[in-house]
Amino acid sequence: MTIKTILVPLDGSDSSRTALHTGIAMARDCEAHLNVVHVRANPKDAVPLLGEGMSGAVIEDIIAAAEKEAVERARKSREIFDEVCSSQGIAWVDGPSATGGPTATWIEETGREDEVVAIRGRLADMIVVSRPTNETAVSATMTLNAAMVETGRGVLVVPPGGSDGFGKRVAISWNGSAEAARAVAAAMPLIEGAEKVLILTIDGDSASPNAATQLNDYLAWHGVNAEIETTPVSESQVGATVLKRCGDWNADLLVMGAYTHSRLRQLIMGGVTRHVLAEATLPVVMVH
Repeated sequence: MTIKTILVPLDGSDSSRTALHTGIAMARDCEAHLNVVHVRANPKDAVPLLGEGMSGAVIEDIIAAAEKEAVERARKSREIFDEVCSSQGIAWVDGPSATGGPTATWIEETGREDEVVAIRGRLADMIVVSRPTNETAVSATMTLNAAMVETGRGVLVVPPGGSDGFGKRVAISWNGSAEAARAVAAAMPLIEGAEKVLILTIDGDSASPNAATQLNDYLAWHGVNAEIETTPVSESQVGATVLKRCGDWNADLLVMGAYTHSRLRQLIMGGVTRHVLAEATLPVVMVH
């Protein structure tokens, strides 16, 4: 599968600006189109569910403050889009175009960002989101969960500091699971374009004793010559070990499955996934 459409949610924060820069870098490498979406919050959603106990004046004040904040976020988001796309030489288009090279479309909707990303993300080849920060913790976490759990698509999670470049040295955290396989499939265009690829397995963590060799053979059919490394580690240290090996190997992109504890509680990510999301200093492609 090729990457031709990339969805980037933009909320006006510095971290979402970083995500847009990363999305543009990917679009340039893949000659892809960027759908950059800003979701303006509905001011009425700011009124607490117990608002019926408030006076009309208090409710009006809450709605007015929320409207002011929504307008400012929308203004800042559009400013970031215009500035970054102009500085990067990205052509703006309103729909599918035969224009060569990366292009971008500005989309603005009203509602909840996580719900919009869940719907629009299902028709994106890759979703690029910024990792939640103190500034964006609640909304960004909901958007990240929606992208990973509700779209079935690859999600590129960008660290707050961004990345000078990515995709030259790709590490794959591999255990033979369906989630890991989906991540490899989603990231295949990036893996194929890498200069170096490392298959990283944790001793005893794979579904098959030959899991790494089987993946290596699969990648070879795609013209990818990968290295294999198996690391012994305790179950509680898997996430930390994966990130340490990425650092030791100078990886600039990590590909891995995203895991949850329960199908009934999919918002609760597994320990390895949570650790990588919280601590990674490099971009990570994840698929649930």
